[in-house]
Formats: sequence, structure tokens, C-alpha cells
Amino acid sequence: MTSMRISQLAERSGVPATTLRFYESAGLLSADRTPAGYRVYGEDAVDRLAFIGAAKHLGLALEEIGELVGVWEAGACRDVKADLRPRISARLAEAEVRAAELAAFTASLRGALAHLDALPDRAGRCDPECGFLAPGQGPGSSISAPAPVSGGAHGGQPVDVVLSPGRRAAREEAERWRSAPVACSLSGDGLHERTTRWREAVVGAARASVPEGLRLTLPVDRVTRIAELAAAEQECCPFFDFRLHLDGPHLHLEVRAPADGGALLTDLFGTTD
Repeated sequence: MTSMRISQLAERSGVPATTLRFYESAGLLSADRTPAGYRVYGEDAVDRLAFIGAAKHLGLALEEIGELVGVWEAGACRDVKADLRPRISARLAEAEVRAAELAAFTASLRGALAHLDALPDRAGRCDPECGFLAPGQGPGSSISAPAPVSGGAHGGQPVDVVLSPGRRAAREEAERWRSAPVACSLSGDGLHERTTRWREAVVGAARASVPEGLRLTLPVDRVTRIAELAAAEQECCPFFDFRLHLDGPHLHLEVRAPADGGALLTDLFGTTD
């Protein structure tokens, strides 16, 4: 049986060596060892990685992928189909909820910007008559945003937006990124395009360290672009955790990742240096 070193498997599969080591530690991929201690893999590792990549692309959690790989190893396609269908249905329901929330939030922000542009430029100090809130909203109202939202837009106060499903699932969602596979389902042109879009979106951002991640401060008019990119990023890289904080003219974007994903976070968003 043909055996490959980790560098050869990475080249054949398109999966970085760091991710291969992570999959091994997570029990998704096994490796034999040479007398010198080097990892070696058989040809079946290529098919296994393709299967793992497909499952990850569907947004399955690390634990679910491990369960599904066990069914796949048994060799019965009908069993894989039966196991996979309810998982996909659940992810589809979650994605539809998040898409609706993000669409509503995007429409609200566009309306708020249009209303703001239509207001006259007053020479005096701002007061409630300025009407900076969206039409039909007064002090104490809240702007629609993807749930859950902490600290609403009461009287123009900052708004925190967490890109996650409904409030009832907030606690579980808050930790899901910690156990997600530290790997991206994008590759080649797709990965290059996404990286380029992020770097263009955050150009000129002020950066500061936060626990387990990075905080970027940007003009608030980039919020729609950033929110759309963050939602897309979580589909291919669920190990990233995004939080958007609207604070007057500023947008604060906090991005976190598990320790194993620190290098990928830095590659995408830079450092505070």
C-alpha cells in the first residue's frame, strides 16, 4: 500500500499540514509512524479528507463530523445518507433563520443611512430633533439586528450584534466556535478572493488585542459589508467568532478564534503591531 508523508498528503489533498495534525488530534484522521517518528498515511487518507471537507463545508460541528466519519467507514452509502439528511435539514433551517435576520438588518441599516443623508446639516449641537434614528423611531426604540442583541440602541446608545441564531440558542452558539474544526473549506481562487475582500474591507482599521482575538475599529458605513463578509466567513470557517459593536460613527469588529486558529486569524486580519 502506498504511503505518504504529511507534506505529500497536504499537497495531494490541498489540506494544510497544520490542519492534518489537528484532525489527528481530534480523532478524525489516523497516521502510522516510521521508525524515525514521521507520520505516514495510506491512499485512503485522501478519500477520508475529501469526505471530511465536504462535511465541514455543510457547517457540521467537529463532533458531528467524527460521528459521520464513523458511519462512512462502515461502507454502507444508505447509512451515510440516513445519518446525514437530518443534519443537513437542521443546518438549512439555521441558515434560513440567519439569512432572514441578516437581510432584515441590512435593510434597516440601508434605510438608516438613507434617512441620515436626507437630514439637513445643522450648525447647533445634536439633540433629539436631529432625528438620527430611522423614520418612525424615537428615543428608546431599537434597530432590528440578528439575534441575540445585547444593549439595544436605546436613545442612540451603542448596539452589539452577534452573528448567531436565535436568543434561545445563544449560550450553545457562544461556544460552538471553540469546538469547530480549525480549517477553511475554501481553497484556491475562493480563498484568495475571500482574503482580498476582507483586506479591502478592513483597510485603515485601528487594531487592538482582545482575549482570544482582535478588535478592529472602522467607519460605521462599512457595517453592511462587514456583516455580509462575517456571515459568509462563518459558513466556511466556523471556528471564527464575530461580534459587531455599533458606536456612533464607529464600527468595532471583534474576531476571536481558538488557540489553534490564531495563525489563520492573523493571516486574515493582521496584528496589533
